[in-house]
Amino acid sequence: MLDKIKQMLDEVNALQAANMEEAEALRIKYLSKKGEITALMADFRNVPAELKKEVGMRINELKNLATERINQLKAAAACQETVADDIDLTRTPYPIHLGTRHPLTLVKNEIVDIFSRLGFTLAEGPEVEDDWHVYSSMNFADDHPARDMQDTFFVEAHPDIILRSHTSSVQARVMEKQQPPIRVICPGRVYRNEAVSARAHCFFHQVEGLYVDKNVSFKDLKQVLLLFAQEMFGPDTQIRLRPSFFPFTEPSAEMDVSCTICGGKGCSMCKGSGWLEILGCGMVDPAVLEANGIDSSVYSGYAFGMGIERIANLKYQVKDLRMFSENDVRFLEEFTAAN
Repeated sequence: MLDKIKQMLDEVNALQAANMEEAEALRIKYLSKKGEITALMADFRNVPAELKKEVGMRINELKNLATERINQLKAAAACQETVADDIDLTRTPYPIHLGTRHPLTLVKNEIVDIFSRLGFTLAEGPEVEDDWHVYSSMNFADDHPARDMQDTFFVEAHPDIILRSHTSSVQARVMEKQQPPIRVICPGRVYRNEAVSARAHCFFHQVEGLYVDKNVSFKDLKQVLLLFAQEMFGPDTQIRLRPSFFPFTEPSAEMDVSCTICGGKGCSMCKGSGWLEILGCGMVDPAVLEANGIDSSVYSGYAFGMGIERIANLKYQVKDLRMFSENDVRFLEEFTAAN
């Protein structure tokens, strides 16, 4: 009996368990009702009287050692499982290189934020559109040059389905579903069939705004655009409006801002004029209101639209439009501080 107890003491000292299940299996093997130590205690009655004291002490020593050792193994297994649960095996290895927002996203967010503080809400629409929302509802004549294949991407199987060439289609969708007052800002990507170069691209980004209500005037438009320009380019920025033409506005204007590079003194960016063109605007043509279900005898409105790339060029002096879409990490990292 003493030899068997000694052998089991050596076994218990050498016990190992890789997890909680193995530790529990050892407890059952040695300490359960049918375990080996329990069996030894059952055989204790067969031990000679002169050895009972020593054997009893050894069995108690074995039982205490086994209990302590198995509890240690369980605690270690539980700790390992907790640590394993805290490890996300899908995470990238350290160090993690943090990305930055794209410069066009930075500019778009800034534009939207400025107009949201002026009461404009965000509106979005599909990039694959129909002719009605892009052109007809915006007062484009059937023979307008913008409908030509040189300007618009058409879906070959469906000639009335096109890639939108401006985000005015979002304004049309808003007007046909909502009666005035309407005050929305519409950012998004647009497409035009143009050759890709440093100054032009087949896709780019716009932000357009629309305000329709009773007694809206050109004075309201001018004031909103002045506030926008001073928020975007600085409090000393001046604007000027030049007469222009757009099918969906009458009267129409192009808006220039005083050059942010030279302060209006003249430089290569503004070609010595001291002014930079940034957007087109005007009063919504009554025909557009009527086409979209709004009574032009009661309501009037203004609209404006600008290219996000154009604003980004002025803010960051990026001379090649292709840089915005080539995903050159060296270029994108230049905007880390702007995030």
